[in-house]
Amino acid sequence: MSMRFTGRRTARGVAALSVAAVLALGAVGCGGGGGDDKKPDASASATKSVGSNPSTQERQSDDPLAELKGSDGLTLQITSAKRDSGGFVTVNGNLRNDGAKDLVIPSALSGDETEIIRNGRSLGGATLVDPKGKKRYYVLRDTDGRPLTTTGFSALKSGAALAVFMQFPAPPENTSEVDFQLPTFPTATFKISD
Repeated sequence: MSMRFTGRRTARGVAALSVAAVLALGAVGCGGGGGDDKKPDASASATKSVGSNPSTQERQSDDPLAELKGSDGLTLQITSAKRDSGGFVTVNGNLRNDGAKDLVIPSALSGDETEIIRNGRSLGGATLVDPKGKKRYYVLRDTDGRPLTTTGFSALKSGAALAVFMQFPAPPENTSEVDFQLPTFPTATFKISD
């Protein structure tokens, strides 16, 4: 009887040890540490309704910071510009087609830098300008040269909207108001929130 008891106890110990090992590996795998946890997902989906209910994670206010009218009914609405602790500013917004027909997104929005153009259609041509410090900030790039902005879109159906983002190096802490520039759109001025 003591052999049977010892055998069960050993089997339970091995099972408990296996479960503990799996949990430890799972915790290490989910722990991050790769340095890229701050990169937002570059993909965004087009929606038919412009007034969709944003999730709490998006934290978009009802009143946009700026609304820029482009050509052929293309509108960019800036909904937030937030300074992050990692030393960058994330600008969020919605790109809408307010025109009567489907619209091919102008390639000029990607800018004219070879490295960004090579990675496909994007908002890589956007810049933030610190008028006080007289400095221009370009869209950040990852280690492979891809712009840290919404990518992979080419057209918008009439009435459709696309949630977009762009990340820039942060201007100095004492700079709160910046000018936003994107090719084919007028310049907009807004405040960065902390």
